[in-house]
Amino acid sequence: MIIQSKKVWVANQFVPLQIEIEGTKIINVYPYQTKKVDKDYAEKRIVPGFIDIHTHGAYGFDTNDGEEEGLRNWIKRIPEEGVTSILPTTVTQMPNVLENALRNVAKVVEDGYEGAEILGVHFEGPYLDMEYKGAQPPEAIAKPTISQFKRYQECAKGLIKYITIAPEHDDDFALIKYLHETGVVVSIGHSSATYEQALLAIANGATSMTHVYNGMTGYHHRKLGIVGAAFRVRDVYGEIICDGCHSTFAALNNFFTAKGRDYSIMISDSLRAKGCPPNGNYTLGGHDIVIGEDGLARIKGTDTIAGSTLRINKGLKFLVEDALLPFDVALNSCTINPARCLRVDDRKGKLVAGYDADLVVLEDNYNVYQTYCLGKAMLEEE
Repeated sequence: MIIQSKKVWVANQFVPLQIEIEGTKIINVYPYQTKKVDKDYAEKRIVPGFIDIHTHGAYGFDTNDGEEEGLRNWIKRIPEEGVTSILPTTVTQMPNVLENALRNVAKVVEDGYEGAEILGVHFEGPYLDMEYKGAQPPEAIAKPTISQFKRYQECAKGLIKYITIAPEHDDDFALIKYLHETGVVVSIGHSSATYEQALLAIANGATSMTHVYNGMTGYHHRKLGIVGAAFRVRDVYGEIICDGCHSTFAALNNFFTAKGRDYSIMISDSLRAKGCPPNGNYTLGGHDIVIGEDGLARIKGTDTIAGSTLRINKGLKFLVEDALLPFDVALNSCTINPARCLRVDDRKGKLVAGYDADLVVLEDNYNVYQTYCLGKAMLEEE
């Protein structure tokens, strides 16, 4: 199959090109109108598929539900917003719930599925800080131990690829060092760590930070906190929720300006309520949450933010048109940067011959016209 457009994102710019797809791979890239095409997308933009490394659920399903059909439906539908790869993300709960959730993801991966590729699991908690737990249920927060993590990883059949942890509670950084040695990406989050403790966590293997600004010590010019570490240590990845609510557009601009184009990662941090009507009542970690008209989830009866319903294509629009970031900076945050963070940038994150055929066809208004997941068109076209 050969598709073409006058606007194909290659080498950090839009170029008139043709892309030849065979099976799951891009096998050739040609000059525009070189060969007969199967699909001509004219002026529509073709960009790499989006990668969401922090997302709890959508369409009424949450990773912690541990329900096979719910996970399958989520993965099949998420390409509607241009997402072609995903890390289903847990939330802190008791061990039996987490173990069931991990087994469920492993089973779906093992049995096969349709839609966005499951690159692994993001294990958010239970090794978090009480003060900065946010919406994470306090009764299930636990002390980090290598032995317990090994049990979780066994349930996941090795699929835990990324973990959020409060490093100040990890004695001698023992778990962080073990995770780093075994190839699990360690992200600092839901943490009361000081700037100095954050630096030590990085020195012992942490390479990312979870939803910067939220669930962490803030920035002060004499007490820099984790936010200050995110700004200062520019070669450590930083996730950020780009909905304009978790952080204002000015704060997003500050973050990306400090972090640069190569280490910023847009995430949705979406909940089961994504794709569902507003004002509904839902749960997160066994606790009741309410979705407002602004799309934010809050713990019922409080102002505590519990997650978002952000669509990644809309986040891209927010970054470019509201946070006023260059297009390449915004696009990198949901394509090549998460791919590098997860060490899959040898096959994902770019439109290059030999890479996976994960592509998004965008309208001028950032609506998704078509998404290709491993070479397969996922949406009906007009």
